[in-house]
Amino acid sequence: MADITPPHPGSGPGNPLIPALVTLTVATGMVDALSYLELDRVFVANMTGNIVFIAFALVDAANFSVVASLIALAAFMVGSIIGGQLGHRLTQRTKLFVAFTCVEVVLLLAATLATLLSAINLTAQHYGLIVLLALAMGVQNAGVRKLAVPNLTTTVLTMAVTGIAADGRVAGGTDSKVGIRGLSIAAMLGGAVIGAFLIEQRLVTLCIGLATALVVISCVLVITRS
Repeated sequence: MADITPPHPGSGPGNPLIPALVTLTVATGMVDALSYLELDRVFVANMTGNIVFIAFALVDAANFSVVASLIALAAFMVGSIIGGQLGHRLTQRTKLFVAFTCVEVVLLLAATLATLLSAINLTAQHYGLIVLLALAMGVQNAGVRKLAVPNLTTTVLTMAVTGIAADGRVAGGTDSKVGIRGLSIAAMLGGAVIGAFLIEQRLVTLCIGLATALVVISCVLVITRS
């Protein structure tokens, strides 16, 4: 297994965690696009969005579900508990990354296989998929939080956007971290564009879309372990 533990948890170009986390961010964008477009307008990674969606549903805005958003929130919290426990038990950063990514792969595989069970009730299937995907994203988010690589959270971009505006410098070659923040935003945007395009153009089914995200995350895991 390759040692991806840097001398300090920085976000400089020498940190080998950065390509892995950027790739996870791409996959997160894909999964959130798929969940929003195909699973009752709910996010499985962006919990801020779900809280806002609950507010929309409470005032009877069309096509928003309190139940779906609450299920996503609850499952995400359970996943975060699992990821947090992994973080407490695994102090070596490579082992932690591999552990939470393995859990994420298993949950995404289960979600992908669940989409093939067309014989079950469609509503129950949707809720089951929301649970599995939000669990996976919760595990990922807690694991990434423990790794504490600055400006790379894989799921939340608000602070990255704020940092670019508040701390960015364009002269003098300063270490403003604008590059890594911009890369994080681009990765999420790119993943969401891919997921949304594939679904909206009817080029793939939800199953194939999830399988694509699963392959991306699995490749990260294989490369990290090599």
